[in-house]
Amino acid sequence: MSDSFSFEAVRAEALFVSSLQCSELPAAEQVRRAVVTTLRRNGIRGCAARVAGEFGDHPDLALPRMRWALATVRAVYPHHPAATPCPAPELALAS
Repeated sequence: MSDSFSFEAVRAEALFVSSLQCSELPAAEQVRRAVVTTLRRNGIRGCAARVAGEFGDHPDLALPRMRWALATVRAVYPHHPAATPCPAPELALAS
């Protein structure tokens, strides 16, 4: 699993359990603030547990909310692909 995917999932779970609603059409700064606040309040595992609980209790409501959370996180947080390592320089061997 790549780091960007992990961060994306954690942020989406935090947004999912935050008090923000998709109907509010939150601005990017509101989303970032909600993610940080929710992670501080619940922690990564706490957010994941609450998401799991919602999917268990209300799967019909949880799925659209997670779709919104993922799409919003992808729009708000730019994706920075992992840096590609530079190839090692070829060493010239003396003959």
